[in-house]
Amino acid sequence: MKIISMKQEGITLVELMVALAIGSFLMIGAIQIYNQSRQAFVINESIARVQETAQFAMDTIEADLRMASNWGRNSRGLAVEGRSIIGDDNPNGLPLPATNCAADWALNLALPIDGSNNAYGLACATTGGSQANSDVVTIRRASVAPVAPEAGRLQIQTTRIQGQLFADGAVPPGFVAADSATHNLIVTSYYVSPTSTLINGVPTLRRHRLIGGAAGPTIVDEEVAPGIENLQIQLGVDVDADNTVDRYVNPGDPIYNPNAAGAGFVPGARIMTARIWMIVRGIDIEPGVQDGRNYQPGDVALGVPNDTFRRMQVSKTILLRNART
Repeated sequence: MKIISMKQEGITLVELMVALAIGSFLMIGAIQIYNQSRQAFVINESIARVQETAQFAMDTIEADLRMASNWGRNSRGLAVEGRSIIGDDNPNGLPLPATNCAADWALNLALPIDGSNNAYGLACATTGGSQANSDVVTIRRASVAPVAPEAGRLQIQTTRIQGQLFADGAVPPGFVAADSATHNLIVTSYYVSPTSTLINGVPTLRRHRLIGGAAGPTIVDEEVAPGIENLQIQLGVDVDADNTVDRYVNPGDPIYNPNAAGAGFVPGARIMTARIWMIVRGIDIEPGVQDGRNYQPGDVALGVPNDTFRRMQVSKTILLRNART
């Protein structure tokens, strides 16, 4: 019987080198795909975060703007007694915040929207300072839902044709529950601070807001949205009573201010719309990003940042719901 011996042989050095080369190429390709996917994820997440900040900030301001000049059961600020009038910021001696943003800040109901152009024009202190070349917008209105009278809070009692400001928790004489309602007076001023209290060194949208309490009316300064670097607003004004916008003006323009002294005011002028611009900036620097865009929101030229923060400019035109009534 013949026994055949089978000799087992391994791979050659050449075969081993070829296998290692192929395996290395595959690994390098897989790592590159992972890195590219990871980079795309980081970029998309950064873009999404900036977009989310822009959407939240815009929605917050828009909710106030749309309801400007809503005084409860009517939209005529000039029909509300106790409001600021020419020469008297507080004709009824109502309690006002001890630290006020302006003498007529809370009670100038004839002016549902106002502000200052490319500067911080309020008397109340900021938190973290104010951003250069950024607007301030002040919005006055009543709460959407009726409330119970509350001592220590500025409120408005309104019917379809008249209204009365009060703060003592008692419905003013002459108003009955059947044909009137109580609403809180809401006054808010939005501005941009160069640094956030939540994330140091990040610009942020803030607001002064009128509240009430046991100590009486007061103003709180709240952070709204870190990442807002600049705020601009222009107001669309109807000057010929045809319910269409005839021109856009900057906040503080006397054309729409019935309490303004001097030239420029147009009797019967009404604010119909508001254009809002915001520059939104990422929180962290982003390697690979070089912002070379020339930003010109509203009437201001901010120039080119030339840094590694991601930015986005957003804008919106908002129709005031109560402007035509």
